[in-house]
Amino acid sequence: MTETYDALSGGDRGIFSSEHQQFRETVRRFVDEELAPHHGEWEDAGVVPREVWKRAGEVGMLCPTIPEEFGGFGADWLYNVVVIEELAKQGITGPGFMVHSEMVAPYILAAGSEELKNSVLPGMATGEIIGALGLTEPGAGSDVKEIRTRAVRNGDDYVINGQKVYISNGQLCDIMVTACKTDPAAGARGVSLIAIDANQPGFKRGRNLEKIGLKAQDTSEIFLEDARAPAWRRLADEGSGFGIMMGKLAQERLTQAVRSICVAEAAIQWTVDYTAERKAFGHTLADFQNTQFVLADLAAETLSARVFTDWCIKRFLAGELTSVEAAKVKLVVTNLHVKVVDQCLQFFGGYGYMTEYPIARAYIDARIVRIAGGAAEVMKQIIGRDLFKGRLSS
Repeated sequence: MTETYDALSGGDRGIFSSEHQQFRETVRRFVDEELAPHHGEWEDAGVVPREVWKRAGEVGMLCPTIPEEFGGFGADWLYNVVVIEELAKQGITGPGFMVHSEMVAPYILAAGSEELKNSVLPGMATGEIIGALGLTEPGAGSDVKEIRTRAVRNGDDYVINGQKVYISNGQLCDIMVTACKTDPAAGARGVSLIAIDANQPGFKRGRNLEKIGLKAQDTSEIFLEDARAPAWRRLADEGSGFGIMMGKLAQERLTQAVRSICVAEAAIQWTVDYTAERKAFGHTLADFQNTQFVLADLAAETLSARVFTDWCIKRFLAGELTSVEAAKVKLVVTNLHVKVVDQCLQFFGGYGYMTEYPIARAYIDARIVRIAGGAAEVMKQIIGRDLFKGRLSS
């Protein structure tokens, strides 16, 4: 398979060790043999078989950063980056490994009780337990204080009632880290996170939602009707949920950027390969100045965004990536992702509208990136408020 980054940059990125590269070969082989040949079937079905999760767990693709005492490798976050990149290069949108490994497991590892970590994380590493994140509600997205799902203490348990929507891994999940109001009068400070067992009568899965793209990823409505969770399944203290979520947003947004830059690089490479062979008016498309100029612009912008993304990865590994930097990299790279796949698809003509071509599927899947992990407008607000820190009237 073509190494798209080398084709654009001609150089070593300087952040991966030989161990990371060996792991990359394992992941790439798994993607080539176990995921890519079946992805079309899973898109039609709207869900990935559970057995795929278990096979991914066997090769270490799930939650590699979890400490060995909880069943993981205890590896650094670059192992996660390798998984994200290899999935993105081939347009693998299901299974929802990113939510499982990049969001659910880090929440539990950072703020879960020892009992919760011991009961859940080993199974998440093997793929026997699939994780989901239950934050969004029909009337509450980015504005966490509007969450209506209620958790009421009843002895040693919480009784939880409410509704969640757009829940990735919703049809398959065994555990859902859920944002609940434990103190409705306290606004955002009344939000707690509770890891709910999804295999109980009070956890009701709604329909698998029909989406524009990401069709292999099961995305569901969830209804909680007197669902129960012991208090030890709460993450940290009551009312700490908002702070936990804010603390993990930088990682989530950087993850989106890592995926987006890989898709942009892959799309340019597909287009270079196609236009070098496709003929029109007695020439290949690559012979035309317009082709060369458009792709030259996109390649230059993508390389610039790659350098920025890798700089943010280094900052994150050092514990120095700020929320504003994460907002900037997500804004820049996801906007570029959408631009690149749109302009590249144009060179494919009618073929670009056929989903048998990777560029068409990349185009369909691209639109979510300006929404997931915080909408582009939210990123602009974060950046803008930082620019005018202390100088805004409201």
